[in-house]
Amino acid sequence: MELTDLICGHRMSLLVSLPANDPELARAAVAGGAHALKVHMNVDHRASGTHFGTLAEERPALEQIRQAAGSLPVGLVAGGSATVPASEIAGAMDLGFRTFSMYAHHMPAAWFGIEGAAFMLAPGYSYTLDEIAALGRLPIALLEASVIQPDGYGQPLTALDLAWYRGIADRVRQPVVVPSQRRLVPEDVPALASAGVRAVMIGAVVTGHTADTIYAATAAFRQAVEQV
Repeated sequence: MELTDLICGHRMSLLVSLPANDPELARAAVAGGAHALKVHMNVDHRASGTHFGTLAEERPALEQIRQAAGSLPVGLVAGGSATVPASEIAGAMDLGFRTFSMYAHHMPAAWFGIEGAAFMLAPGYSYTLDEIAALGRLPIALLEASVIQPDGYGQPLTALDLAWYRGIADRVRQPVVVPSQRRLVPEDVPALASAGVRAVMIGAVVTGHTADTIYAATAAFRQAVEQV
C-alpha cells in the first residue's frame, strides 16, 4: 500500500518521522503502532538537529528501515534544496520508495514528470493561503501543513493553529498532514480531526530521539487516532 492510499483509507492516520535513519528507531515506531514512517536524505533537519546525507550515504540504513517497516508505507524526504539531482529520486525508486516529501520551494518543477513518483509537498510558514490553495491545484498527492514559524517549534497547539489547518483543508483537495512542529499531545488529535486534518505526523519534538521514547509516543498517539 502506498502512503496516499493509506491516508485516504483512514479517517485519521499516524505517521512517524524518524529523527535519524536508524533501523532500531523504525522498529520502535512500528511496534508502537505507526501506520507509516518517514525518513530523510539530502537535508539538515531543524527539529531533530540531524544531518542526512546523500542516497549513497544513507542507502544501507534506508534498506534496513524498509525491511523493518514490512508492509507499512515509508515516505522519503528527498532534500532541502532545489539542487538535488533527479538521479536521487530514480535511485530511491529503485529501492522501492514512491512517495517523496519536501518543501514546495525546494522541489524542482521537472520532477512532476517522473513516472510513478508521488509527492507530499509542504508550504513554508511564509506562504499565504492563496499560495497554498494554488499549490493544491498542482499534481501533488498530499499536503504537509508545515506552517509554524521556527520560533514556535515545541510550543503547545493553539486555536489559531487549528484555524490555519482548517483554512488549508478547506482550500486543497489533497489530504492534509500535520507535522509535530508544535509539541502535540494525544489530546490534540480530536481537534485536529475536526479541523479537517487527515494525518498526524509525529517527529522529534514529540517523540524524542530514543527507541523507548519513540515507542511510547507512537503508542499513545495511535490510541488517540483509533478513538477519532
